[in-house]
Amino acid sequence: MLRIWIKPSLWILAAVGVVGLALGSPVQGDVMAQQPTGSVPTVTGTPAGPFITVNLDQDFVNVRSGPSSYFYPRVGVLLSGQSAPAIGRSPGGDWIMISYPGVPGNVGWIYAPNVSLTAQVFLPVVDAPPTPTPLATPTIDPTLAAAFIEPMTPTRLPTFTPPAPLAIPTFVDETSVRSSRVPMGLVIFGLGFVGIFGALISFLRR
Repeated sequence: MLRIWIKPSLWILAAVGVVGLALGSPVQGDVMAQQPTGSVPTVTGTPAGPFITVNLDQDFVNVRSGPSSYFYPRVGVLLSGQSAPAIGRSPGGDWIMISYPGVPGNVGWIYAPNVSLTAQVFLPVVDAPPTPTPLATPTIDPTLAAAFIEPMTPTRLPTFTPPAPLAIPTFVDETSVRSSRVPMGLVIFGLGFVGIFGALISFLRR
């Protein structure tokens, strides 16, 4: 009888222990982690080393892919008062190469008179990058262009008739003509003398 009573008591004790462990274990979802009460410090980005700052009299300045405003395209802008790390300069010193993330090579070039170099240090001379290849100029097929050109009949110009040759009068020197001619008075006198002589002969024959 004693053995029969002990076995149920062991089962009862085991069941009570399991129930006690289940009730005494903390619920994982009820545990609340303590939230920090202090403020998390933020890191302000101050460029280390030499950097440029856009002059306040400039609304914005262009950032180009190379040290020229004619051969290199614009890749971005910097507003008035913005800063960027300075990396190098062009051989003439007119352009400054800056760190400009987001563009090919993460560098850009800015015109030096529009910015101020905060740290007065000697920047290394950097060679200019190769100029970009210009885009191909589209050409129009001459045959296709001729299909849209309306043919026009050329207007015939009037024929030109040359004028008759201009007759230029020539003048003879009167002094030479007069020297070779018989004086007119002498001719008249001779004719009068012949007439008088003929009249005299006629009168005598009567």
